[in-house]
Amino acid sequence: MIKKIFISLLYIALTTTNSIAAGSSDSGSSKTKYDIAVSHIKAAKKFESQDNSKEAKKKYKKAQKLLIQSNKKFPNKADTLNYLGFTTRKLGDYENGEKYYLEGLAIDPTHIGINEYLGELYVATNRVNLAIERLEILKACNCEEYQELKEIIEGKKVSKY
Repeated sequence: MIKKIFISLLYIALTTTNSIAAGSSDSGSSKTKYDIAVSHIKAAKKFESQDNSKEAKKKYKKAQKLLIQSNKKFPNKADTLNYLGFTTRKLGDYENGEKYYLEGLAIDPTHIGINEYLGELYVATNRVNLAIERLEILKACNCEEYQELKEIIEGKKVSKY
């Protein structure tokens, strides 16, 4: 009788441990969907720098899909909305990219990445006056994002928005 109980408890312990381990991908022990999306974005930027827009687009699509899932699970994260805006814009959907950026700014009005990327979107859509507003917000950050946006606005830097 004791042997049956012991075997039953051992079986339960082993199957519970395996099922917990199998479902742990979002538990913090491994990369989150957001982290994987950021990796895809970095790879896409590298492909862009090599003039390989086809591969870059694939990576942006994968990142966007993961970011949408992450945003559903963990809403109202400015960093996630920043990258959602970025990937959406990179895929050519400026209207929805702008929506994501504005959602992110509602959470964190001084978010450096969102302000820079939204400024780039405004330049790309011929709304330089709005880009200058984003630049003014970045002015106090003493960061490279300020300089990059300034150069884009001034037309000194060729960029693929």
